Amino acid sequence: MYASSRLYINFFQPSFKLKSKTRDGARVHKVYLAPATSCERLLSHSSVEPAIKEQLNAQFMRLDPVRLLQEIRSVQQTLSDLAAHGVHNEATTEGASEVSVFLASLSLAWKDGESQPTHRKQPKAKHWWRNRPDPFADAWPVIEGWLIAEPSVQASVLMDRLAAMVPDAYASKAQLRTLQRRVKAWRSERVREMVLGSLGKSKAVPVEA
Repeated sequence: MYASSRLYINFFQPSFKLKSKTRDGARVHKVYLAPATSCERLLSHSSVEPAIKEQLNAQFMRLDPVRLLQEIRSVQQTLSDLAAHGVHNEATTEGASEVSVFLASLSLAWKDGESQPTHRKQPKAKHWWRNRPDPFADAWPVIEGWLIAEPSVQASVLMDRLAAMVPDAYASKAQLRTLQRRVKAWRSERVREMVLGSLGKSKAVPVEA
C-alpha cells in the first residue's frame, strides 16, 4: 500500500506550500505558492541534475494514477477484512482488482463524502432521535405541497404563509431557522433522488389535463 501511495502522492497529488508569512499586529497574512506535486517541484528546481529530471519524467510517463488508486483501495479492503474477520476473501479481491469494476465504483464515491482519494471514512452513528418536538409535524404536508408546486420558493415566504394560516402557532416566526433547515434537507433529498434515479419517496406534481 505504501509503495503505491508514495507514487500516487509524489506524482499526482498537488499540495500548497507556504511562500511567505507577514504579521500585522494580531493578524497573520500568508501567501502560498501555486499547488504542485512533489515531482513538479523537483523538476522545476535548479539544483536538481538533468539526469535525475529525465529519470523522473520517464517514471511519470509509466505511471497510471487510476491503477495506483485502485491498488491502494484494494489493499485497504484487504486490511479491513483482516482487521474485521481475521481472514481475507481472495475471491472478493480478485473481483475487486479489475480496473473496470473500480472505475464503475468511482461514480458513487461522492456519496461517502471522501475528502481525499485514499481516505476511507469511518461510519458514524446516525442521530435519529429528536431533542425537541417537531414544530412542523402537522403542517409539513402543506409545506411539502407548496415546495412541490414552487420548488424555488424561499423558506421565509413559506413562514409568512404559515403565520397567516395558523397565527397561534407561527405568528412569532421563531421557527424560521428550523424551517430553513427542513427545506434545505428536502431539496437535497430531491436532488439525490434525481441523480440516483430513485423512485422511492418522490412525489409527482399533478398535471392538469
